[in-house]
Amino acid sequence: MKAVLCKAFGPAETLVLEEVASPAIKKNEVLLQVHAAGVNFPDTLIIEGKYQFKPPFPFSPGGEAAGVVSAVGENITHLKVGDRVMGLTGWGSFAEEIAVPGYNAMPIPDGMDYNTAAAFSMTYGTSMHALKQRANLQPGETLLVLGASGGVGLAAVEIGKAMGARVIAAASSADKLAVAKAAGADELINYSETNLKDEIKRLTDGNGVDVIYDPVGGDLFDQAVRGIAWNGRLLVVGFASGRIPELPVNLALLKGAAVVGVFWGSFAQRQPQDNAANFHTLFQWFAQGKLKPLVSQTYPLAQAGTAIDALANRQAVGKLVIAVR
Repeated sequence: MKAVLCKAFGPAETLVLEEVASPAIKKNEVLLQVHAAGVNFPDTLIIEGKYQFKPPFPFSPGGEAAGVVSAVGENITHLKVGDRVMGLTGWGSFAEEIAVPGYNAMPIPDGMDYNTAAAFSMTYGTSMHALKQRANLQPGETLLVLGASGGVGLAAVEIGKAMGARVIAAASSADKLAVAKAAGADELINYSETNLKDEIKRLTDGNGVDVIYDPVGGDLFDQAVRGIAWNGRLLVVGFASGRIPELPVNLALLKGAAVVGVFWGSFAQRQPQDNAANFHTLFQWFAQGKLKPLVSQTYPLAQAGTAIDALANRQAVGKLVIAVR
C-alpha cells in the first residue's frame, strides 16, 4: 500500500509518499481501507515533534479516516467486513490502509459520504464534548467562538446553535465571517479590524459572554478572557496562533469564572459511553440538517504535505480532506 511518511521531524515538505507493508491488526482492531482522511491542527505539530505524542519513525500523519472495513479482529463484535466506518487514529491515516482500535471506529450514518465522514469525527467530537461536558452550555446563553471559520470553530458555531445558544463568531476577515454566518452565527466580530474585548462588551450590553470557545490562544485569549461574564467558562481547545497564553488568575476570581481544558481524544477513551451518546446526538442533528460539515478543499494523497501547510498557515476555511481513493 501507499502511505505518506514522516521519517524525521521537520516541515511538511519533507514528507514522502512510499510503498509500505499493509498493517497487521490485533484482536481489538479493524483494518480500514481508507477512502478519505481529515487534516487537523495536530498534524501540523506531530510532524515537527511538537505534539504530546511522538510516534516512532517512520510514521504517517493523519488523525482521522473514513473508509470500508476489510478485516476485523477476533474480539470485534460491533463491526463487520464491508461496513462503512469513520475512525479516530491519532496518526497513520494518510495511507491506503490503517488498523483502527474498535472503540475508535463508528459506522458512518446513511447519507454521509466519505469526505464528510473524514471531516466529522475530530472537529464535531471535540466541539460537542467542549460545549456539553466541559461548558454545560445552556439554552439562551451567549457563546463566543474564536477562529470561527476553521474546522472546530465552525462545528462549535453549529453545535452552539443546535443547543439553543446565541452565538458570536469571531474571525480575522470578512470572508471567513461570511462562512460562520452561513453556519448560523448570530453576531460577527472581525478581530483584525476591531478590539475583541470592546466588541464583546458592545454585543452583550457590557455583561460579557457566558462561554468562550478558544482554539486559537495567544493575543485573542488575552482579550477574550476580559470579556467573560459572571460564572463564565473559558474553554481551552488549542493554540493555533502558536503562543500558549498565560492567565492573570485574578480575572477568574473577579468573574467567578472557570478556565476549562478540552482534550476530546482522552475523553473518548476514558468515557466511551458518553462519547457514543454525543455522537448519537450529532448524527441526529446531521440527519435533521442542523450540521453541515464544510469540506472546502480536497487533496490527493501525494499532496498531503501541501494540505498540512495550508492548515498551518491558517489559510483553510472549514475542513481540508485527503482523498485517498
